[in-house]
Amino acid sequence: MNEILKDIKEQYQYNDWSQKIIFWNIGLFVLSLPFFYEFKLGFFSFPNFIALNSNPSQFLFFPWTLLSYAFIHSGLGHLLSNMFFLFFSGKLFFTFFNTKQFLTTYFLGAFFAGLIYVLCMNVLGIENQLVGASAAILAVFFTVVFYSPLMIVRIPLIGFVKLWYIGAVLLGINLVYFAVENMGGNVAHLAGVLFAFINVQSLKRGIDFSKWFDFSNKKKKSTFKKVYKNGSKPTVITKTESNNDLIQQKIDDILDKISKSGYESLTKEEKEFLFKINK
Repeated sequence: MNEILKDIKEQYQYNDWSQKIIFWNIGLFVLSLPFFYEFKLGFFSFPNFIALNSNPSQFLFFPWTLLSYAFIHSGLGHLLSNMFFLFFSGKLFFTFFNTKQFLTTYFLGAFFAGLIYVLCMNVLGIENQLVGASAAILAVFFTVVFYSPLMIVRIPLIGFVKLWYIGAVLLGINLVYFAVENMGGNVAHLAGVLFAFINVQSLKRGIDFSKWFDFSNKKKKSTFKKVYKNGSKPTVITKTESNNDLIQQKIDDILDKISKSGYESLTKEEKEFLFKINK
């Protein structure tokens, strides 16, 4: 059991943020089962302080639901389909963008989609609840589609296709189902796609939304000390400083390997080294 927990901790700590969010969603799904799942009826019943309700008197009283709805799911199938798509989309996203841009796209995409959902439902006179990460994930996926539509990806059982083909199919499905089934969900999905378009157009104009946010409260520690010269007095490099530089270089090499090939590509010694460093 301890080994399993240790492995989960390592997987969470050293994988990218798309996979960290997968951990969050799975964890929240498990935690919500004893509180919000109606076992006799076979579905979740989420309160309005967690799910996003289109009634203004509800969502204005619980404004955080413009984000919290994107971390809860209506069932196991809903969760698994979204998490597989997030894993796929995250891998594509980090081909071109960084972690800060991913978090900005995910959270702003969820917020924007939730806001559009509330506005549209009120125009149509419909009161309903919205749950699920689909809109946020579509914002991530379509950011890559609009940024690099000719990118070639491999789809199991299908082969190699251009990314915009997949985007066109997904967009078509949402448009077809818009007036047929789950109108509220499809409104949010299309809003996620719209946010992706706005995001990419802004980037092309030199506007990076991620620069508006700071997702880390910790100041990055430098491994180098500023050296002041005093006349011709030579700079002395201590053994401790030299060792620290070597350790940092090893950490940088391992993190670079993770970013290129994933955590599983590390050797047992490299995993143990990282685990000891972060204790």
